[in-house]
Amino acid sequence: MTPERSPLNAAPIGVFDSGVGGLSVWREILRVLPHESTLYLADQAHVPYGGRSAQEVAALTHAAVSWLLEQGAKLIVIACNTASAAALTSLRQRWPDVPIVGMEPAIKPASQATKTGSVAVLATPGTLRAPRFSSLVKRFANGVQVYTLMGAGLVEMVERNELDGPAVEERLQQIMAPVQDIAIDHLVLGCTHFPFLSDAIQKVVGGNVTLVDPAPAVARQARRVLQNRQLQNKNAGPVSWRFVTTGDLPAFQSATERLIGDILASAENRLNFQAWTNNQLQFSGA
Repeated sequence: MTPERSPLNAAPIGVFDSGVGGLSVWREILRVLPHESTLYLADQAHVPYGGRSAQEVAALTHAAVSWLLEQGAKLIVIACNTASAAALTSLRQRWPDVPIVGMEPAIKPASQATKTGSVAVLATPGTLRAPRFSSLVKRFANGVQVYTLMGAGLVEMVERNELDGPAVEERLQQIMAPVQDIAIDHLVLGCTHFPFLSDAIQKVVGGNVTLVDPAPAVARQARRVLQNRQLQNKNAGPVSWRFVTTGDLPAFQSATERLIGDILASAENRLNFQAWTNNQLQFSGA
C-alpha cells in the first residue's frame, strides 16, 4: 500500500476552536490543502475562552484533542490563540507522536514589517496574559513598541453573526482608543474570530494600518507537517468536511454558513453538521 493510499493519509485534519473563529483558519487550510478531509470541532458550550483560567482552557482543550484523535484525526490544528497559549506545550507532551500545530500572535512578521516602530496586538485576555505572549514580544519585537488591546466582546459578536454595523464600530472605537493618536502601522489579529471583523476593523483604524492575520502561515505550517511526515492525501477522490459543535446546532450551522457560505455553496464535497449531544468537554479541574 502506497503512502498516498493508506488509511492514515486519507484521515481528516482535526481543527479545534472555542467557536466559529477557527473557521478563519479552516478556510486557509482548505486553500492550501484542497484534497484533505477535515473535522472541525467548536466548543460553543464554553465560548468564549478568553476570560477563563488557563487551567480550565487547558482541560477543555485536552478533552477536545482526545476526542478528535478518537475520531481518527491525523493532524491537530489548535485554531485558537487562547487554547494554544494554555495547552500547546502540555498537548505535545501528552501526545508526543501526534503532529499538533498551534496559533500565536504574529508579532514577528509585524515587527519586521513596521516602518513606524509601533505595532498593536488585538487579542483576548487569555492570550495577552499568557507567558507565551510575553516571550514572543521579548524574542521578536527587537526594539519595536508593542501595544496590547483587549478585544472584549468581539468574540461574542462574531458568534452572534454580528460582523458590522454601528454597534460593532462603536465597540471597536472604544477598544482602539488607546492607540488612536499613536502611529501604529500594523495591527496583529490575535484571535481567530477577529479576521471575520476585518472590514469593520479596517474602517476604524484606517487604510494606513495593515492587519496581520496569522491564519495563512498556520495553514502553510500544517501543509509542511503533512509533507514532512508523508501524510498528505494525494487521492483525487471525494473528501468530507465535518463540522461538530458542543453548543446549539442550528445556531452553529447558521453562523458557519454566513462566515464561509461562499465556500460551502460552491463545494461538491460532502458536508456534515453535527451536535455533540453527549458533551464530554466538561471542566474536570484536572
